[in-house]
Amino acid sequence: MKIKYLYQQLISHMGVLLVAFLIMSIVFAHYVERLVYQNTVDELISYGENILNDITRGSRSVSNIVNEYSLVLKGRNISFSIFDQEGSLLYPSGNLRLVDEVLDQIAEGKPHVVRNRIKHSNQEVTLVALPYIMNDTLIGVILLTAPISGSREMISQINQYLFFTALLAFALAILPSWLLSKVHVNRIKRLQEATSMVSKGDYSVNLPPSNFDEIGELAQDFNHMVKKLNTAAEEIESLESRRRNFMSDVSHELRTPLTTISGVIEGLKNGMIAEEEKEKGINLVSQETKRLIRLVNENLDYDKIRSNQIKLKKEDVQLQEVFEIIQEQLTLQAAEKNNQIEIKVEEDVRILADYDRLIQILINITKNSIQFTENGHICLKGRMENNHTVIEIEDTGIGIDTMEIEKIWHRFYKAEISRTNNPYGEFGLGLSIVKQLIHLHHGSVEVFSEKGKGTKFVIKIPYR
Repeated sequence: MKIKYLYQQLISHMGVLLVAFLIMSIVFAHYVERLVYQNTVDELISYGENILNDITRGSRSVSNIVNEYSLVLKGRNISFSIFDQEGSLLYPSGNLRLVDEVLDQIAEGKPHVVRNRIKHSNQEVTLVALPYIMNDTLIGVILLTAPISGSREMISQINQYLFFTALLAFALAILPSWLLSKVHVNRIKRLQEATSMVSKGDYSVNLPPSNFDEIGELAQDFNHMVKKLNTAAEEIESLESRRRNFMSDVSHELRTPLTTISGVIEGLKNGMIAEEEKEKGINLVSQETKRLIRLVNENLDYDKIRSNQIKLKKEDVQLQEVFEIIQEQLTLQAAEKNNQIEIKVEEDVRILADYDRLIQILINITKNSIQFTENGHICLKGRMENNHTVIEIEDTGIGIDTMEIEKIWHRFYKAEISRTNNPYGEFGLGLSIVKQLIHLHHGSVEVFSEKGKGTKFVIKIPYR
């Protein structure tokens, strides 16, 4: 059976209130009952002691004292009897006797009290028996009784008041309990609605946060979760967009050399290329094939680095020697754009790195500088600083927009869509590999650039 949470809250609140009132009523009624009975006992003991004191003083005859008290107590619906030391009834006359157990207790000087006893007239009474002792000898016993019907009526009336008070409190508590339950239910419903929206792919939902209780903390956790989901969704969308762009770019980049290779081969096969042009065509096929191999290898290299399959073999290398190798390999490529490669490094500057990977890092960055520089120069600098080898590669090229500096490390990122004929690092693969390799050396890399004023790469690798 399904019960709404609002009704569960109401039932629980009312149940707690009802149980609390029942317990309180029972305890209070029991306390009042004991108090009433104790007051009756105290009153009977007080009257009995007064009678005994008057008899002991002997200023008046016993019969006068008894008659006087009989009239007074009769008005209060209290009766008393006097017994001798043997337990025989002296006043009023009759054949009643006190039982031996009562006499034994009274003989010790202790009053005998019975709070609820049924007399021969089927009337419930409170009974008190007091000893009359002179010179440590029991002379007689005075027995006082008072009906408890009045006490019971008063207790019953108190219980009625308690019952009606509980009903009134129960009725008055329904409204605030309902309002409080409604507030909690509405907060839970907001969570339910928000969860439903998230399940439908809407990550813009935001619940009002609160530290008031656990529901408020749950709302905060929910907002935090939605924020993460939204970030993840944006990242997935970004990755998907980059994947689509990558597939489009790769398709275009592969199609170009493949089309060239296919055209040259068909031309050679069908004799459509002149004899003097065949060697040029074969060289073109060779270059385009190497270009395809380079694209595939860059992807494989990147994946190996990301999956920690690359093992570095560090060695102590003279940095000037490395710079000269870079200069030698890229001089012709730089000359095509009328650029010069300059080296500024002391002979004693050394670096602790994997030689092959260091060459790969510097070639990628230097090629990137050559790519975006014309009629300028690229400077390779090196120095030792705080137990680190610092390498700076600075160019006078077109620079990079400040908003795009962090993006250049993304795999397949293209800073300018118009760059489609460059065989080096067009998709950001080269720079992505560079950053991963520098991290494998426990180093860091920073880029400083301003649009139209060139770019500077600063690499720091620990020398230890």
